[in-house]
Amino acid sequence: MAIIEIKSATITGKGQIAIPRNMRKLKGFKTGSKIAIMAFEDHVELRPLEQVSEKLETAVASEKSLEKDWNSKEDDKAWKNL
Repeated sequence: MAIIEIKSATITGKGQIAIPRNMRKLKGFKTGSKIAIMAFEDHVELRPLEQVSEKLETAVASEKSLEKDWNSKEDDKAWKNL
């Protein structure tokens, strides 16, 4: 995929950034739309959620990403006999 434009943004104390207006005009980045935030070792990508393939949706909901919410003694007990 070719790069259309490069802009910079400042990360706030709350970890927020603003997507430049002209980039919000790209398909899938309208106000209120959901985006996927994908972290790699050396970069982060923002993509419209509806454009994320089924393969990536599986990675988003992987065991590792859910472990902090689902890894408890109560869950171990509930799943023990399944």
